[in-house]
Amino acid sequence: MGYRRLSGHIARLILLIGTAVCLFFLISASTHAQTLSGGTDRDNSWRILADRISYDPVENAYIAEGNVVITHLGNRLEADRVQFKSADMIVRASGSIFFTTGEDSLQGDRLVIDMADQTGTLYAGRIFIHENNFHITGDRIMKTGENTYFVEDACLTTCEPGKPDWSITGTDVNVTVEGYGTVRHAAFRVRGIPVFYVPWFIFPAKTDRQSGLLFPNMEYSSRNGFEFIQPYFWAISDHSDATFYYHHIQRRGEKAGFEYRYVASERSKGTVMFDGFEDRRVDDDPDDPDRKWGYTDDRLLRPNADRWWFRMKADQKLPADAMARLDLDIVSDQDYLRDFSHGYTGHRHTSSYFESEFNRDIDDRNERIRDNRVNINRNWTASSFNADLVWHDDVAARRQFDENPTLQRLPVVSYNVLKQPLVQNRMYGAINTEYNYFFREDGVSGHRADLHPRLYFPFYPAGNFTFEPAVGFRQTLWYTDADRSDIFADDSIEEDLKRYTHRGIYDLSADLTTDFHRVYPVSAFGIEKIKHGILPGLRYIYIPDVDQSEYPDFDEIDRIENKNQVALSVTHFFTSRQTLTRPDTDPEPYYNLFARLMIEQPYDFDYEEKDDAFLPLYTEFDFTPARLVSFHADTEYSHREDAFISSNNSVRLRDILGTNFRLDYRYRKDINKTLYLEMEVPLKKWLTAYGDFERSLIDHTNVELSAGLRYMTDCWSAAFSYRVMEDLDGSKDERYYLLVHLYGLGEFGN
Repeated sequence: MGYRRLSGHIARLILLIGTAVCLFFLISASTHAQTLSGGTDRDNSWRILADRISYDPVENAYIAEGNVVITHLGNRLEADRVQFKSADMIVRASGSIFFTTGEDSLQGDRLVIDMADQTGTLYAGRIFIHENNFHITGDRIMKTGENTYFVEDACLTTCEPGKPDWSITGTDVNVTVEGYGTVRHAAFRVRGIPVFYVPWFIFPAKTDRQSGLLFPNMEYSSRNGFEFIQPYFWAISDHSDATFYYHHIQRRGEKAGFEYRYVASERSKGTVMFDGFEDRRVDDDPDDPDRKWGYTDDRLLRPNADRWWFRMKADQKLPADAMARLDLDIVSDQDYLRDFSHGYTGHRHTSSYFESEFNRDIDDRNERIRDNRVNINRNWTASSFNADLVWHDDVAARRQFDENPTLQRLPVVSYNVLKQPLVQNRMYGAINTEYNYFFREDGVSGHRADLHPRLYFPFYPAGNFTFEPAVGFRQTLWYTDADRSDIFADDSIEEDLKRYTHRGIYDLSADLTTDFHRVYPVSAFGIEKIKHGILPGLRYIYIPDVDQSEYPDFDEIDRIENKNQVALSVTHFFTSRQTLTRPDTDPEPYYNLFARLMIEQPYDFDYEEKDDAFLPLYTEFDFTPARLVSFHADTEYSHREDAFISSNNSVRLRDILGTNFRLDYRYRKDINKTLYLEMEVPLKKWLTAYGDFERSLIDHTNVELSAGLRYMTDCWSAAFSYRVMEDLDGSKDERYYLLVHLYGLGEFGN
C-alpha cells in the first residue's frame, strides 16, 4: 500500500513539473518573439516584430515594446516602443529610433510618421542622406514627402557627426533628395566657430544629372581684377545637356558663354562652346609704354572691343563603317586665348576636355593661325580614304590686314594603298593619290592632282638579309584659276596652257636590312630574360634635279627636292620577359620593350665639299624600365656647324602613391629653347604640393610659373596656388587662387 501511494505521488509530481515547464516555454516564446502581420495585398503588407505585442481596443492600435521592428514597402523602423494604428498606418515611436527609407536614414528620440505616404515628424533627431553623404541634425525634422525634408534649427555637414570640421547652421532647412536644399539665416562654421553669415543659401542634394545652378568660380588677378563665374546646368535629355556661364570681370566687362553636349551613340557625339563680351579695354596705341591690355611679343595691336571664341568638335558614324569628324576653332583676336586661358571657359579647360572626350586637341593658345577641319574617312585592311575641308584661320590677317594670302584646302581628297604583293611575292606595289583645291583670298588659287605609284622588288640574299630596290613615278597636274603670265612670259602661249601644267618625275630607292638578336638570362627585379635585337639598315634614295620654277607653289609637293643620298642606320631593341602570377589564374609571361635606340647618319653625294656631305646625325632614344617611368630624347647634330640644331627631351615619373613628375626640354636653333617642369608630390596622406614652370631660355623670361598646396580630409579639401605669367616686355599677370571643396556641396574660392 505504501509503495503504491508513493508511486502515485511521484507520477503526479512529474506530471505537474512537465506541465509547468511546457507553460513556461510557451509564455517565454510569446514574450520574446511576438510577430504581427497585416495588409490587404503583398505590395502593401506590413509586419511588426517585438518582444511584446498587445492590442488597445480603445485606441484601436497595436502596442509593441522591446526591440520593435516594423517593415512596410521597403521602409524599416526600429524603436523601443511603438503604437501602430493599422487603419490609417500612423506610427508613434519613442526610444532609440532608427528609420530607414531606401539608402537614407533618420535617428532620434521620438517619431510620428504616416507609413502610407511616408510623412511625419522626428524630434531631436538626425537625417543621413546617402546621395551626398549629408548629415542634418535639428530639433524638429519633418519628412514632408518621399524625398523631401524640412528641419528646424538645423545643422548640415558631410563630415562625421560629433564635432565636424565644417558645418552650416540655420533657422530652417528644406531638402529635396536629387534636387536642391535651401538654408535660411545660414552661418558657415569651422569647428563650431561661425566664419560668415548669409541670409539665404542654396546647395545641391543630388548626384544624377539635373538642371540647376553649379558652384561659382572666383579669382583675382593683377590684370583683370576680381572675376566671378556662375554656371547653370541644363539637363535637356538623357543624351544631351548644356551649361550656361555668366562671367563678371571687374576691369573688362560682363562675359557670357555656353556649352552644348550630345551623345547620339557610342561613336556619334559632339560639343559646342561659345563665349564672348564687349571689352572695355583695347590695345590700340603702339606708343603706350604700359600696354597692359595687349602683348608685345607678337608685335601686333588688338584694337577690337568685340571679343569672342567659338569652338566645336563632333564625331559622326556614317554608313559603310565610315566616320566624319568636325573641328572648329574660331577666335576674335590673337590675344583672347592668352587673356582667358584659365577657368571654366578658358583654353586650358577646353583643351583638356577635348583631348579626353574626342582624343583630339586644339591649337596652342599662342597660335595665331587656327585650324578648322571637316574630315570623312574610311579605313580598310590595306587601304584608306580621306576627304577634308581645311580652313586655316589667320586671326590677325582676318581682322587687321588688308590682304590675306593664307592657303586653304577646299577640299583635299586622298586614297592610299599600302604595299601589296603583285607577282608571287616577287614584286609589290603601293600607290598614293591626292587631289587638292587650293584657295586664297589674295593670291593664286588652283587645282592639283598628284599620283604616286611605287613598285618594290625584294630579294633575299644569303642569311637573313633583305635587299629591296624600288622605283616610283610621280605625275602631278595643276590648273590655276588665274592668268599666270608672270610664269609664262611668252605671249604666244594660249591662255588655257598658261593655266594648265603638269610634271612627271621619278624616284629610285634601295634598302638593305638584316637583324640580329640574342637572349640573355637574367635574375633581377623579377626579370627572367632580356632579348637584345639589332636592326641595321642601309637606304639609298635618288630623285633627279628637275627645273620646277614654272609650276605653282602651294606646298612642299610642288617643289620636289633632288636627292642623291644614302643613310646608314642602326636600331637597338631591348625586351624583358617575366612571369606574372595573379590569384585564381595561371602564370603568364609579360614582355616589355623597355629600351629602344636608333641612330641614323645620311650622306649627300651631290655636295661638292665632301666635308659638308654628311647631313645632320639623328638619334632617338626611348627608355621605359617600368610602367610608371619613361624617358624620351631625340637630337639632330650638324657636322657643318659642329653643334646640335635640335633636341627634344622628356622625363616622366609616376608612382602608386600619387607622385607625378614631368620635365621637358625643347630646342630648335634660333627658334625655340624652352624648359617645362610639372610636378605633384604627396607630402602627407592629406597634403599634396604641386606646380608647373615654363621658361624661355632664348628670351630669358618665365612664360608661366605656378605653385600650390592641396589639403584633403574625408569631408573637405582646400587648394591654394599662385600663378604668374610674364610677357617679353617684363609685364606680369599675377593670379592667386584659394579653392575650397566641401564634399557634397561643391567648390568655391577666389
